Amino acid sequence: MSDLTAQVLETKNGFHVDGYEKISYDFSFLDGVFNPSNPQLANCYERWGRVLAVTDLNIWNVYGEQMEEYFKHHNLELKVHKTKIGEKAKTIPTFLSIVDSMTEFGIYRKEPVLVVGGGLVTDVAGFACAAYRRNTNFIRVPTTVIGLIDASVSIKVAVNYGNYKNRLGAYHAPIHTFLDFTFLRTLPKAQIRNGFAELIKISTCSHLDTFNLLDKYCEQLIDTGFGRTDGAPAEVRDAADKINKEGIHEMLKLETPNLHEIGLDRVIAYGHTWSPMHELVPETPLRHGHAISIDMAYSATLANIRGLISDAEHKRILNLFSRAGLSMDHHQFDEEILDKGTAAILKTRDGKLRAAVPNPIGHCTFLNDCTAEELNAALRKHKQIMKSYPRNGEGLEAFVDASDTGYTENNKTEVEAIEEAAVKAGDLNGTMDGVASVNGGIVKNGVPNGVKTQNTNGLKNGISNGLTNGTNGFTNGAKSI
Repeated sequence: MSDLTAQVLETKNGFHVDGYEKISYDFSFLDGVFNPSNPQLANCYERWGRVLAVTDLNIWNVYGEQMEEYFKHHNLELKVHKTKIGEKAKTIPTFLSIVDSMTEFGIYRKEPVLVVGGGLVTDVAGFACAAYRRNTNFIRVPTTVIGLIDASVSIKVAVNYGNYKNRLGAYHAPIHTFLDFTFLRTLPKAQIRNGFAELIKISTCSHLDTFNLLDKYCEQLIDTGFGRTDGAPAEVRDAADKINKEGIHEMLKLETPNLHEIGLDRVIAYGHTWSPMHELVPETPLRHGHAISIDMAYSATLANIRGLISDAEHKRILNLFSRAGLSMDHHQFDEEILDKGTAAILKTRDGKLRAAVPNPIGHCTFLNDCTAEELNAALRKHKQIMKSYPRNGEGLEAFVDASDTGYTENNKTEVEAIEEAAVKAGDLNGTMDGVASVNGGIVKNGVPNGVKTQNTNGLKNGISNGLTNGTNGFTNGAKSI
């Protein structure tokens, strides 16, 4: 929620406006958020008597019945938008499909959308809420380690555009976030490992005590879903709870003074200087945690070369990544990718590199004076070091799979799949031999791109308005009838 205080002052040539917005939102630790005996979430919807939930298909398959029973118990009507959102389907069509469901539901201006899922889901659905009537409330229930530890802390929401991560987005805070770590009981180990990287990120540059706990319990934390699986030792569960709470608290302390990223020197950007290139360059994308781990490991090598961390600290950081099965290198990480990543981040960071590196572990320094020669030399040394690690520093289960919903089906590119969905939408809506569909079907009589729409909400590639299951680059993303 936010409140705005503003004043208007008359000047010699016109007027000057000063506005100050107060942003308030809450986090609650709650095991069993969908347990009927826990009314906290339901209470947020009592006024409305209904709930529009946006969730990914994997989560619905596991928790859908529990969600239905929960809201039924609390006499709340539940409508669900199920989607598939992966890094290459974190796109405008997916965003628009959520917007269409909000319209179909008839969401009121202050009525909160419930967003249940990992960081990709909360990013895209949060952006839909930010854009819808310019400001629609939402409540987050993150379900992955990345969602719980990292995405839940930020108020940034976005979609990818072109080959650039998070190019279109907004700053939009949820009114409440419920943190339920029991979701980790059913999270695949690959996703636990994926999120572990975010905890290495924050602890390496800002919280030594948390780094020490990660170093001590690394394998056990990953194997037991942060102490949440049956039979997990109480010691590991206690350590995990401390890591999670302190990690989130540290992230909040660093992030909240700079919610809109007016300051560009950000400690929590460790691992995010070159990682956007790593994440999207491979045909099958790297998981986010592995992409930032490559960045962090390389940045640690750069810091070691500069004498900011000792050889022992450098080895300790790299060994933790290796023990966790996280990537420290990738065969496509070369000088060309390094140069492209540097050029892209300089634009994002207003002309400065602002590369966050440990100095020493638990503290952070920002590098702005790196030359291309220094960066390339550091990469060559880093690759030489990686030869002494398993798989030459490449990680375990590093690439997205079925547990990362939304990756393109049958290895099709997103564009190809969207075009196929558009053709299917045209067929479903009655387009035949040059007769245009009212809802944006395909025509064949010389219209540019073969597409015509008579609906002001139609999309140029023939994807019609009113999608209920999400146009997300899949052939099943066509309009449901």
